[in-house]
Amino acid sequence: MIETNRLRIYPASVEQMEAFVCAETDAELKKAYSEMLAGCLEKPERYEWYAMWLIELKDGTRVGDLCFKGLGEDGSAELGYGILEEHRRRGYATEAVKAASEWAFTHPEVAAVEAETEPDNAVSRKVLEKCGFVASGAVGEEGPRFVLTRERRDML
Repeated sequence: MIETNRLRIYPASVEQMEAFVCAETDAELKKAYSEMLAGCLEKPERYEWYAMWLIELKDGTRVGDLCFKGLGEDGSAELGYGILEEHRRRGYATEAVKAASEWAFTHPEVAAVEAETEPDNAVSRKVLEKCGFVASGAVGEEGPRFVLTRERRDML
């Protein structure tokens, strides 16, 4: 579990992830949640690197979720995140991304945390920039890629 001033962020259980997959009506999210669950089941020793992490206020109110999309052999961990619409523009994404990145860097094998954002999602880009990420020049499935290396993080 990761705790910040306002948030608790923790990996969902297999049962919780199964419930999210069953309940999700958006095909893209259903696919993403299914991939997270499959990663957890296929690589239980790396559970936290595949699980859906729930983002909650300290009172238990769910405000969003995040995930790492595995841990690459090159030491890169891709981070995805989303805040529920009714909880946006309160700084929760920035707080969660900072905390999740810090958690990732507690693992010595992690050299960089990466994220992608839709090209027109200025808010998400700003979240990443506030957290020290910089555009890598690469473009992924969801758009431009941003990276926070261990060295850059240590300089912030």
